[in-house]
Amino acid sequence: MTTLFDPIQIGDIALSNRIVMAPLTRNRAIAGNVAGPLTVEYYRQRASAGLIIAEASQISPMAQGYLDTPGIYSDEQVAGWRQVTDAVHAAGGKIVLQLWHVGRVSHVSLLPEGAAPVSSTNKKAEAMTFTSEGFIPVSTPRALRDDEIPGLIDDYRRAARNAIAAGFDGVEIHGANTYLLEQFLRDSVNDRSGPYGGSIANRARLLLEVVQAVAEEIGAGRTGLRLSPMTTFTAPLDSDPQALYGYVVEQLAPLGLAFLHVIEGETGGTRAPEGKAFDYEALHRAYPGAWLVNNGYTRDLALQTIADGKADLIAFGRPFISNPDLVRRLRENAPLNELRADKLYGGGAEGYTDYPTLEG
Repeated sequence: MTTLFDPIQIGDIALSNRIVMAPLTRNRAIAGNVAGPLTVEYYRQRASAGLIIAEASQISPMAQGYLDTPGIYSDEQVAGWRQVTDAVHAAGGKIVLQLWHVGRVSHVSLLPEGAAPVSSTNKKAEAMTFTSEGFIPVSTPRALRDDEIPGLIDDYRRAARNAIAAGFDGVEIHGANTYLLEQFLRDSVNDRSGPYGGSIANRARLLLEVVQAVAEEIGAGRTGLRLSPMTTFTAPLDSDPQALYGYVVEQLAPLGLAFLHVIEGETGGTRAPEGKAFDYEALHRAYPGAWLVNNGYTRDLALQTIADGKADLIAFGRPFISNPDLVRRLRENAPLNELRADKLYGGGAEGYTDYPTLEG
């Protein structure tokens, strides 16, 4: 019987176990939105994960939505991330980078020359973002023109190429949590006409074009994607999530991606939102590749899910923040450290690299 601790090959990436560190925004990038020395240590400590999905990193200056989040578009950022990947590989780990464009979940103070955020729409999100002034409402976006979209896709392509240059084993495209690609996917946000609006096929077009471009650039076997069908983080659900995400998975199935990462339920919340049914197993049946699931998994649930063949890998988020040796703790059924929630975003080593291992 397959267990959580067995090795697995996902695309071109060989993993020592099926425990994945989920991408986690920590707002600790240094000047130039570069991953600094503390970030090197943070990921090195967690290299026993079968796979680390490094925190969401903006693909361009216009893609940023929060203060002090790292990028992957400048030479300095590539060099900073190279220090991280070298440390993780030296410790025996594997690591991919999550490619991020926040779309309308941003503020003019974070964008070049005070530009408005861009999205599928010019409708403002009911959301807050983290700036030098603390948490404040996001700015009103402008809708991307159709003729700007090829340049956007090129930004993803360039970011993927930079990630490989920085030593990452691959990338995960962030198509979840109501950021840009999901702003195009959902009819609750996408109010445009033309080739990128209206029908499910049109609304899914950008996501699929991005995935195809990245796969062409670095290889499908080093490309993953994250989806969140039932998340309402900064936007309502689509009018028919089952049909929408079913279509997306059907189109992804033949591409040979390294993995598909699906958030079950509400991101950071309940796995089964009341009155919001969704058949994740139908998506899984339609997808032949590695299936990675996430959201509120306990040790027992993770063990059972793998044993039952309902997933190939399990991602853990907050438990990895407070337990650098989470793999060992899960294997030995050891108690977990308590998370310091007030140290999640911004700051220094405290609540970042100072959590103890079982060895102290």
